[in-house]
Amino acid sequence: MKRTYLNPKIEIWGGIECTYNRVNDKYFDQLKDTGHYEREEDISLFANLGISRMRYPILWEKLQPEQNSVVDWSSIEKKLNQLKELGVDPIAGLVHHGSGPRYSNTLDSTFPESLADFAYKVAEKFPWLEYYTPINEPLTTARFSGLYGIWHPHKKDDKSFIKILINECKGTVMAMQAIRKINPEAKLIQTEDLGKTYSTPMLKYQADFENQRRWLSFDLICGKVTPVHPMWQYLIFAGADKEDLFYFIKHACPPHIIGFNHYLTSERYLDENIENYPVHTHGANFQHQYADVEAVRNGHAERLGLKGLLHEAWNYFKIPLAVTEVHLHCTREEQLRWFNCVWTAANELISEGVAIEAITAWAMLGSYGWNKLLTQEDGEYESGVFDIRSGVPRPTILTQIIKSYAKGQPFNHPVLNNDGWWNTDKRILYPRGAQKILPVKIPARSAPLIITGKTGTLGHAFFRACTIRGITHELLGRDELNIENLDQIEQVIITKRPWAIINTAGFVRVDDAEAEAESCFNANATGPENLAIICRKYNVALLTFSSDLVFNGKKLQPYVESDDVSPLNIYGMSKAKAEQSVLEIDPTSLVIRTSAFFGPWDRYNFATSVLNSLQNRLPFNAVDDVFISPTYVPDLVNSALDLLLDGEHGIWNLANDSELTWADFAREIALRGSYNPKLINPVSLNNMAFKAMRPSYSVLKSERGNLLSPLDNAIERYFSDQEMVLR
Repeated sequence: MKRTYLNPKIEIWGGIECTYNRVNDKYFDQLKDTGHYEREEDISLFANLGISRMRYPILWEKLQPEQNSVVDWSSIEKKLNQLKELGVDPIAGLVHHGSGPRYSNTLDSTFPESLADFAYKVAEKFPWLEYYTPINEPLTTARFSGLYGIWHPHKKDDKSFIKILINECKGTVMAMQAIRKINPEAKLIQTEDLGKTYSTPMLKYQADFENQRRWLSFDLICGKVTPVHPMWQYLIFAGADKEDLFYFIKHACPPHIIGFNHYLTSERYLDENIENYPVHTHGANFQHQYADVEAVRNGHAERLGLKGLLHEAWNYFKIPLAVTEVHLHCTREEQLRWFNCVWTAANELISEGVAIEAITAWAMLGSYGWNKLLTQEDGEYESGVFDIRSGVPRPTILTQIIKSYAKGQPFNHPVLNNDGWWNTDKRILYPRGAQKILPVKIPARSAPLIITGKTGTLGHAFFRACTIRGITHELLGRDELNIENLDQIEQVIITKRPWAIINTAGFVRVDDAEAEAESCFNANATGPENLAIICRKYNVALLTFSSDLVFNGKKLQPYVESDDVSPLNIYGMSKAKAEQSVLEIDPTSLVIRTSAFFGPWDRYNFATSVLNSLQNRLPFNAVDDVFISPTYVPDLVNSALDLLLDGEHGIWNLANDSELTWADFAREIALRGSYNPKLINPVSLNNMAFKAMRPSYSVLKSERGNLLSPLDNAIERYFSDQEMVLR
């Protein structure tokens, strides 16, 4: 097992993604998207994790959208009082990647005073608040809105960038001055992205510039930007007013704690050999063209990582530090590994004399739209400490590691024995541009995840997903693990000591089951029952699969987990029996219902059959009076693994969000593949020579949270993933 560092001096803080940004004339509100405004139970859920402080938004744009309007404090007052009563100190955030209300923006010279006026109102209303972050990541916000033109006011020049940055930093200083008129003990916790830029020797000058610029917001606030500062000439060149710069020297406002938000993409690599990189990475300065890519994705060895960067920051500022955002948009075990990685680094730094105050579990409720940089409404959801896709926050396994570390207790799970992707060769996307390829690391030996069904589509899909995700696993066939043999199951568990079993074995020939009922029930019902008996005995998690064919189709609207089952055929009956008996034997088991597989990793599914016919310009018969919800196999296995890691139990319906006939599905495949949809020949179910009855409607939805993407997104990825497999 990897060593776990524990130090009670490190606190666990929490935070919710609360960006309230403007794009042109539209505001995007993360707290609205995640439903936090309407839910009263959120604060209790956060406090029950054992966190000591909470980065909590009191957003200027939200609370005072009109100039001189009377602020309605009722909702925020209730939530802040909840935090106070539950023993969690709020860290008040006033602007989070915002540009101010419509009556003031970050290019407006009145922005600092306007923000300070709002800050005074906050302190006056809540004089007991001790910790403040008036503006989150001012340098990052200035880059996005002043250099890149992504957010309001959508500028793309150094002059605008510097003007915005100075206004934000001046606003921070003036806000703290106003707050301290009410509460002289108020403390500034200033946040910023923590990154570094590396480069080829030719571009060292550009990397040096960016590495000095990364500290600029802190240097301004701390009053360190004097005429001898490395950035002074650049600031003057970019149009900074000397009076503004001298303002910071006169009114230095060093943070009580410097908070760093670090992501794996925060470290960058510059390379003039642009032919080695995709076009979207290309950029330029006045001297050279170059590619700007994530350092973690390049095979060079010059990467400090979080621990090294925090060491640099400590040596530069000598002010106590905190990691104020710990979050990754990735699979669950990688989220777990990342949190553990940050925790371990913080403990090691303390032992080396670096003042690390806390690490912060970020995006408690997840976030929406960061894949599109919060510029569009239809962005992806990133699960956080809780998953809110059902409308009710569902705790993930991250809640367990946070609770343990908040108590100063160790946390262990077999998936933590393997490295995160950022420390393996899987991270490398740009080997040609690399100076050095890191060696492949052999995963540490840990308790395996056992997968049954060695010859089946789903078994191979889980094998592939576990390999990609770095989860130690074994895929077993019937000769190695016959699930109909109770004694053999027990012997395998005793010998291999798995932490979980995923059962993909079973009788899958729906029509043959009508004449082979005993074999079908033995494989689909007795086998899972046996697994449940032994898994319960040895405290091993169990995941097994059911089908949409447990329903009779009479509902004519999507089936959810709580709907009564009423199968029409032997296969469906065997699956319904398994659902009932497995959960009666072991209620902690996870049973996933799914439907109509398609995927890029096998040649025997409906979508592939459609393409094979179309590629040969042959007609394809598809039923047009049976409604289904197709399921993209990569989505299914990855979501199922996340649920298993979260310790979920009971029945879950997993299918891509859709409702269409087999014929409609075939036409979608034809259109996306640029084939003639007229080759799809619609036929009635009654004209098919099926021995087993099928429901005319078996669409699946989940009342526990729709975890899979809409079908059109899955079909799009099916084609791109298929191309990658064929390369």
